[in-house]
Amino acid sequence: MEIILMRHGRPAFTGSSKVTSYEMADWIAGYDLSDTGNDIPSESSLAIASSAHRIISSNLPRALSSLNALGREPECVDEVFREAGLPIFHMPILRLSPTLWAAFFRVMWLLGISRNAEPLEVAKHRAFQAARILVAYAKESNGPVLLMGHGVMNRLIAKELISLGWKKCQRQGKDYWNAGIYSLR
Repeated sequence: MEIILMRHGRPAFTGSSKVTSYEMADWIAGYDLSDTGNDIPSESSLAIASSAHRIISSNLPRALSSLNALGREPECVDEVFREAGLPIFHMPILRLSPTLWAAFFRVMWLLGISRNAEPLEVAKHRAFQAARILVAYAKESNGPVLLMGHGVMNRLIAKELISLGWKKCQRQGKDYWNAGIYSLR
């Protein structure tokens, strides 16, 4: 049995190059509504996706359009697989790139400060549920199960799979289209 956790392709949304922390809420909303536009998956991502017998996806547009780019249709789409949200902290005057703000907000979230966002413990519980869903699909499948998901949530799900006795066969990178592969032997 194999479970593949793949990160979506690069979202088409770019938004402003520098924003205030106040503007990050709108930036994040735009990012969450974005698909992957014309982003093309690598040959290795195409090969991995083509090996899957069952396809599961987050409900966010960037995950669904990534599957479309891979020529695959999801059997199951569920918000349990969506990315963990970011808290927003208002810091007047500063204008930074959205990437820097997102990194700062994610660190705060990991430290347990989750103002206006799903707390880390709730996201971990969601990852626990997501892992159980994937394992159930894997047990019913005659081949690999692919989840098209997101960076942070995929890592949380991977930790749950490992706690259930699954072994990491291929480490998931942090880039778009990267995949981690887990097997139960």
